[in-house]
Order: sequence, then C-alpha cells, then structure tokens
Amino acid sequence: DDMGWNALALLRAYEATGDEKYRQAVDVLWADIKTGWNTTMGGGIAWRKAMPYYKNTPANGPAAILAARLYKKFNNPDDLDWSKKIYTWLKDSLYNKNTGWVYDGINDKNDGVRNTTWKFTYNQGLFIGAALELYRITNQGGYLSDALQAANFTLSDNTLTNFNDNLLRDEGGGDGGLFKGVFVRYLTELIFTEGLLSSDKQRFANYLKHNAKTLWTTGTDKNYLLYGSYWKNPPGATTDLTIQLSGAILIEMAARLEKNNL
Repeated sequence: DDMGWNALALLRAYEATGDEKYRQAVDVLWADIKTGWNTTMGGGIAWRKAMPYYKNTPANGPAAILAARLYKKFNNPDDLDWSKKIYTWLKDSLYNKNTGWVYDGINDKNDGVRNTTWKFTYNQGLFIGAALELYRITNQGGYLSDALQAANFTLSDNTLTNFNDNLLRDEGGGDGGLFKGVFVRYLTELIFTEGLLSSDKQRFANYLKHNAKTLWTTGTDKNYLLYGSYWKNPPGATTDLTIQLSGAILIEMAARLEKNNL
C-alpha cells in the first residue's frame, strides 16, 4: 500500500507539473506493484514480497485506484483491465456483499482464513475509492452500489462509528492515525459522484460536517492547531503526523462541502 500511495502522489505531481520524472517514477512503481499479483487465494496482490501468500485490502485498494487513474490519464486499456481484475478479486475475496464490511486481509498465516477481527475505516475508504474510479470510467451502476453499501456499513457499524456521538472511531496514532483521513476523502468523493441519490448525498454530508464541527470545537488545540485522534478530544502536547493529516483532510473536505452548499 505504501508503494501504491507513493505512485498516486507522484501521478498527481505529474499532472500538476508535467515533469516527466514524476511519470517515470510512477511507471517504475506500477511495474513493480504488478509483480505482487499471484494465483494464491485465486489472485490478488501480495502485501509484501516476503509473504507472497498474504493478500489484503491495503495492498489491493490503492493498486486498483492507481490503475484506473492511469487509464484515465494515458488511455492504456491494460491499466483498466488491471483495475477491474484487482477490484473483482477484492470484492470476491474481502468484501461482505450482505453487509458492506471490507475485511482487512486473508491468508496471513498461510491457512486460507480471512481476518474477521480487524475492522478499519481505512479498508472501507479504499474499497469506496476503487469502486468510484471504475464507476466513473464504465458508468456501471454495480460499482456505485458497492461504494454506497461500504459507506453505509461504516456509518451503521458501532465499531467504525461510535453511536454515542456519531463520530468515526478513534484508531490511535501511527499508521492508524491516517485511517480516518482515507475514509473521509473517499466518502467525500462519493458525495460528489453523479448518480448518488440526493438523500444519500445529504446524509453523508451531514455526517462529515458533524465530525468536522466536533473536531474543530472540542478536539483541536487552538493554540497550536493540533488535532486529537478521537475527534471530540484534544491532543496532549504533541500529536502524530498521521493524526494531524486525518484532521486536516476532514477540515478540507468540510470546506469543500460548504463551498458546494452541502
């Protein structure tokens, strides 16, 4: 997933500057990411080279998004095929079609077992993002339905959303500090996707605005503009960069909603 995020950032840098060095770096990363695909567990990209049997949403979600964006930018049919192939495997292997829960991974102990213990906003966001990229390319409603179900699950599951205050869960610092930011970014993309019912659009917008208002009014150290990991509690004297990024993404997305009168 780190390689996928790096490639996505470099692709944005290329789009912003036109500098070929960024595109060349994307090509190098994408070529290497594709070597992670193997037939264990019916396909999927391995999380790390030392564990080719272990497949997870964090490795496959960004890869599906990257492949779709590369197709939109450079119109190489092979990239679209890769995005569809990765997404299909992800949906078939790590997505609960009855609930919308996106499982974290499968076969980490080389035993064919899915991880049904970890439940992260990160995985929900990645699945939504991949589904939306393909929906915008193909206009096939199934992708939008998948994204909607994954979003609804996040808002309706008491592990991911704390029902007491209707806030996204506290996923701590370190890597977990960035998880909510990923979900917030792609939920916002869902809100602005053509074809979404206005009632769903407003419901998701209200949810994000509530989280943002809570973060700003009670979860922010106003002296240093530092955000807490749980958006109703301010941080201590310091905070993790990942936590700070998630908070900044939430405020950015709230501003985008306000700009569009949502």
